[in-house]
Amino acid sequence: MEATARRRQHPGAAGVQPGASFLQARHSSIKAEEAAGTAPFHLDLWFYFTLQNWVLDFGRPIAMLVFPLEWFPLNKPSVGDYFHMAYNIITPFLLLKLIERSPRTLPRSIIYISIITFIMGASIHLVGDSVNHRLLFSGYQHHLSVRENPIIKNLKPETLIDSFELLYYYDEYLGHCMWYIPFFLILFMYFSGCFTPTKAESSMPGAALLLVVPSGLYYWYLVTEGQIFILFIFTFFAMLALVLHQKRKRLFLDSNGLFLLHSFALTLLLVALWVAWLWNDPVLRKKYPGVIYVPEPWAFYTLHVSSRH
Repeated sequence: MEATARRRQHPGAAGVQPGASFLQARHSSIKAEEAAGTAPFHLDLWFYFTLQNWVLDFGRPIAMLVFPLEWFPLNKPSVGDYFHMAYNIITPFLLLKLIERSPRTLPRSIIYISIITFIMGASIHLVGDSVNHRLLFSGYQHHLSVRENPIIKNLKPETLIDSFELLYYYDEYLGHCMWYIPFFLILFMYFSGCFTPTKAESSMPGAALLLVVPSGLYYWYLVTEGQIFILFIFTFFAMLALVLHQKRKRLFLDSNGLFLLHSFALTLLLVALWVAWLWNDPVLRKKYPGVIYVPEPWAFYTLHVSSRH
């Protein structure tokens, strides 16, 4: 009778423990899956990512020079600007899809803030870069500073030169920082989840090996044209340090992590070869003084290629 009365007073007491144990077991299984899960190689995402980087970012200034000026007047957006707009939409989308496929749960707040900052920085760069590239048709030379350019140094009043320097600052400094810092931060956070306890799964399929070359070559363009060598080398060494740290825990890179690491390693090699090739160029040396000397490809183009035509 007493036992029956107790059950009536606490009708949920007998059912709480099974429910709680079920939730605990479910939570434990999720943790176990997160620790041991290994994502397959994301061929579709990496292929789209590499393709759109080459077409919409690298191909952007080339398209501006190839398409007839009559189609895109100087007072209207160029074809390259439309490429940039598409890049600003597609790249954050692909980054979010990449994060979704991470076997590790990543901090959502940092991801969202990084994506928002990325879009804002890329949009700032869109405006500054559009004007700077349009100035090429008026004789602007990328291998010279703003004040040394023939079409700008004689502007009156001289305060106009300050306005062009402000535009250059938004394009090359503020826009690049707000664009590339969150970009590499997201890639590094994704990379931090690319580890597996199974050494047999630490290998790249043939498709990944084929994508390493175009991916590494694009990052070479990104590092040199974006003038972000310090950010890139810091990210690369952080990735290497993480690999060594995880190796002590007997965790190994999966195929996606290996793809990123090999792409960055190839980029570092290409940057070193690029710098060695142009090491003694006196004009580029003057534009890029200091210890870190990494010339921009477009500065090389205006100095050594377009000037011959």
